[in-house]
Amino acid sequence: MSTTALDTQDAQNGQNGQKTTGAGGRHTGGQQVTFPRVVHMEWIKLRSLRSTLYTLAITVALVIGFGLLFSSVVGSGEGPGEDDFGDPTSISLGGVMLAALAVAVLGVLISAGEYATGSIRATLAAVPSRLPVLWGKVTVFAVVSFVLMFVAVLGAFLAGQSVLSSRGLDTSALSDPGVFRALVGAAVYLTGAGLIGLAVGVLLRNTAGAITLVVGSLFVVPGLIQLLPSSWNDAIGPYLPSNAANAVMTVRTAGDSLSPGSGLAVFAAYVVVLLAGAAVLFKRRDA
Repeated sequence: MSTTALDTQDAQNGQNGQKTTGAGGRHTGGQQVTFPRVVHMEWIKLRSLRSTLYTLAITVALVIGFGLLFSSVVGSGEGPGEDDFGDPTSISLGGVMLAALAVAVLGVLISAGEYATGSIRATLAAVPSRLPVLWGKVTVFAVVSFVLMFVAVLGAFLAGQSVLSSRGLDTSALSDPGVFRALVGAAVYLTGAGLIGLAVGVLLRNTAGAITLVVGSLFVVPGLIQLLPSSWNDAIGPYLPSNAANAVMTVRTAGDSLSPGSGLAVFAAYVVVLLAGAAVLFKRRDA
């Protein structure tokens, strides 16, 4: 968007002779700018960008499509049994890791993209206190992402289990121990990956640099860690963001992995620390 929803309404109100006050008590259309109105502004910006809608649609397609693909391959009867591939739930969630790449990039574009286009200046002119803008972005992105990702994960699970059942293999039900927690954990991981991308985008204010850093830290570093001596890998590997999140979205936790509760705490710590750092710099730096 070339301007924000608040700036557009300011212009209309100015033409109508309505009062708009300054930064100390900014009003728009006779109403003070509040956090719900900032959230609404961010919602308008999010749904107005076709690239955002396309990326979200691609992410949903990746979760469901690859879940069906992996379930079909395992159920083909051409490979080893189900136990060699992991639990049935994990098979259906095979597309989550790849989908996390798409949603992390989307998070970067939502934040760093405004710096690239210069629209961040219009946004901060409408909301001089700044921090509500960041928290508005976080709120809108987190809610939209979690709802869509949970629907996608649930769809991948149900479709995948149907394929496995048609092949005569063991399946999981939502009522089985740990299954629903794994589905929620997968949605949390996808949402958290996007929030990490959003925070890094604010920290670096450069789209290419932020995407490189996020992709490297979430998807490249875990593979490189495995090349280290096993003692180093065992000490560091479980605490990497993607590995910690993986402990939450699996039913059968490996012996060298964190527990689901510990994995969630570690992954949440990454998100919180990065968002806190982004908030500090967003408040202090010029647009």
